Amino acid sequence: MNVLTLYIFREVVKGSLLAVIILLTLFNLFSFSDELKELGHGDYGLKQILWFLALTSPRVFYELLPSAALLGSLFVVGAMANNREIVAMRAAGLSIGWIVRSIMLAGLFLVMVAVAVGEFVAPNAERTARLLKTTALHDGVVMRSQYGLWLREGNRFINVRKILDDGSLNDVRYFELDDRHQLKAITQAEQGEFQGGQQWLLRNVKQTQIGDQQITAESHEQMPWQSTIDSDLLKVVVVDSENMSLQDLYNYIGFLKTNNQKSQSYELAFWSRLINPLVTFVMLLVSAPFVIGIGRGVGAGGRIMLGICIGMAFNIADRIIGNMGLVYNINPLLTAIFPSLVVFCAALFAVWRVS
Repeated sequence: MNVLTLYIFREVVKGSLLAVIILLTLFNLFSFSDELKELGHGDYGLKQILWFLALTSPRVFYELLPSAALLGSLFVVGAMANNREIVAMRAAGLSIGWIVRSIMLAGLFLVMVAVAVGEFVAPNAERTARLLKTTALHDGVVMRSQYGLWLREGNRFINVRKILDDGSLNDVRYFELDDRHQLKAITQAEQGEFQGGQQWLLRNVKQTQIGDQQITAESHEQMPWQSTIDSDLLKVVVVDSENMSLQDLYNYIGFLKTNNQKSQSYELAFWSRLINPLVTFVMLLVSAPFVIGIGRGVGAGGRIMLGICIGMAFNIADRIIGNMGLVYNINPLLTAIFPSLVVFCAALFAVWRVS
């Protein structure tokens, strides 16, 4: 790596990381404002809000990095163009392709950072954040284990072995204690369906009452059940693509296909997660023609506004196409790659025109 390549590499990386820190700070400020609306509900205090924002930051960092790379490159390399550094490099015999290659080398480093954060940090941190918030809001105890989800409601301990995607429960057990903390009742149900509010309907129920002198057992085809378990609490354990790594998504897609269940939304999440780091390269390539050619002489404010417009347009188009793919049952790989492929081809054409 020669001196000029190292110089461009260092400046693009520095500009991109600075941009992602600024974007992340702004995003967390808006999120903090939203979270304050739930301040004081249950045990959800200022400390829990700050921890929640800290734990969700890795996922937000991962999602913002492509846009930050675009902004950082537009600002840093654009400043080089305004200072005639790009002109000096080309006068020294360096081609547009060489400059673009140096920018892409910085993109490779950013992609490695994105993959490390997105695969090894963000999923676990996101799950912990949701568990922390939900537990605090519901003023209860929630624990996940190999035996399912455990919750505490006063003197009642609830164990849910399986939660389906529609929010219904399978294999529900709850244990009730008396005022002396002695076990007084055990209830087991094969299924539980949410009826709204705090009402559930249990099916195929077996109930055991434990008294001081005797134990009685009875069965019910169905039985109403009042519990604070609601849809927000279930989100902690229902499979969510945002909380899963690529390996987890791949394994879960295989599980769904084996059991003849719909997997398209998870396939789209898998391919989007796989392609997302490559979007960083696309965004850097998009910035090249603007800062090397027509971007010369444009101020910092103009470049930042240009980057924001391009980034927002890309994200909006990507989400629209993704949702259309789910509605019209389009191949998930094609849906995930199409927006990036179109922008990549347009950027290549723009670089060719500048050259």
